[in-house]
Amino acid sequence: MGKTYKNKFNYNLNNNEGEAIASPNPAIKLSNITKSFGAVLANDNISINVSKGSIHGIVGENGAGKSTLMSILYGFYEADSGIIEIDGKQINIKNSSDAISAGIGMVHQHFMLIDTFSVLENIMLGAESGALINKSINDARAELSRLEKEYGLHVDPDSLISDIPVGEQQRVEILKALYRGANILILDEPTGVLTPQEADKLFYILKSLKNQGVSIILITHKLREIMDITDNVSVMRQGKMVAHRKTSDTNSMELAELMVGRKVRLDIDKSPAKLGKIMLSTNGLGVKDRHGTTRLDDINLTVHAGEIVGIAGVSGNGQSQLLEILSGISKPTTGSININGCEIDRNHSFNPEKMRQMRLNHVPEDRHKLGLVTAFDARDSIILGYQSDKKYNNNILQNYNNITDDCNEMMTDFDIRPHDPYLKSANFSGGNQQKIILAREMGKQPDILLVGQQTRGVDIGAIEFIHQQLISMRDAGCAILLISVELEEIMSLSDRILVMFDGRIVGEISPDDANAQKLGLMMAGENMDMAVPDIILNDNATQIEANI
Repeated sequence: MGKTYKNKFNYNLNNNEGEAIASPNPAIKLSNITKSFGAVLANDNISINVSKGSIHGIVGENGAGKSTLMSILYGFYEADSGIIEIDGKQINIKNSSDAISAGIGMVHQHFMLIDTFSVLENIMLGAESGALINKSINDARAELSRLEKEYGLHVDPDSLISDIPVGEQQRVEILKALYRGANILILDEPTGVLTPQEADKLFYILKSLKNQGVSIILITHKLREIMDITDNVSVMRQGKMVAHRKTSDTNSMELAELMVGRKVRLDIDKSPAKLGKIMLSTNGLGVKDRHGTTRLDDINLTVHAGEIVGIAGVSGNGQSQLLEILSGISKPTTGSININGCEIDRNHSFNPEKMRQMRLNHVPEDRHKLGLVTAFDARDSIILGYQSDKKYNNNILQNYNNITDDCNEMMTDFDIRPHDPYLKSANFSGGNQQKIILAREMGKQPDILLVGQQTRGVDIGAIEFIHQQLISMRDAGCAILLISVELEEIMSLSDRILVMFDGRIVGEISPDDANAQKLGLMMAGENMDMAVPDIILNDNATQIEANI
């Protein structure tokens, strides 16, 4: 037996914790799966059993090896060694076609749908029943009707993907997998783009699928979801499987500690905000896109020094446009911005450099599109926007001694792994890429900080650190505008909450008065005078079923 570590839960972290729990009838059995990428051991001798007709959660920090393991199961990668068994039969999965043939389907975090195709066309694409398209369409329509009735996955087959809400798009992805014969489903961060009501509907669907015998693997950073929906949960850390638990025998605190190997505070401890002067405000801010469609409409908001103003909303309701205008990336069509007493409108010079000079920094929503140059070394990415500073630039050559020194310091302060200034930005995990951006934008101690989805794809340990940094900056007098689709994050971090829908601010609510159902209705543009139902997740889930 390996070394035992004691903690307040009185469980043991020893080398037997990662051994797969025996199941009398496993749908999936992975034995001693190992996968390396060069010198990096991504999966180290991993074993796991997933019981037939169960929902099995897999949790772990960024870079723990979860995605690699699921990519092996779905055929994106081949394991260096180890055995895969499906329904008791050993199989060799070399590609996704092998996985689909074995009854495995995967619903990705970012949907693999063609917006200009109908629901039916997306579902049958690549799985046509023959050379005659009309026969394939008729066959697909009949099969889709059967699947909808059997699993309660109702969606209009003739609707364009671009015309249906994101929750229905996710159902289409599930139907795609079932249409191809999947009886094993892998879901990667499935609620990241859903309202609370849509997430509740998804949970009902997953329970319905489970009751029909479908085996489900759920990858999520949201421990509440693990506790609400799974039967069993496995924990990975640094490429190893460190624990398996029956969900009813564990709790969020234990899982968090298993994930990061230390105690983690899941609650956010903050004192009341001490408001200073208004640092950021907008007056009638609006923008139309190149097609003339209104994306922002009459946005009026204020952010004081020493407060966090949170904006809740489903992705695609104008938050991205708001951040791009406030950070100087794009110009407004109407209205103005006031930054620490300086008013700017579309007639002024608008660019991120000007905003940085006014001590306004920006953590963008899309780290790859706006936050990093993935081909750059980490030390170059960590000074983006500051490369012209005298400390880093002598007007002829970059001062790479100073750049490397500062990169090393920020990597230490923000626990960026691996600690390698010369590693290409593309070779860091998503969570560590996010930390590079956070180190750059938060480490400069700005007066105003715009934050977009700062914990998207980030593990529980990093989330704890990021939240602490935001509260510390607020307490030091920074004015913070926070945009997140994570309602728990919005409610716990914010001093005031604004809700956006269809390019407008549709309401303001105190965190003390907010809950997921109220915010969810506002985010969906519903009348807040309507009664807010209490939705309880259970195997019958009749209240949810009526809304699907």
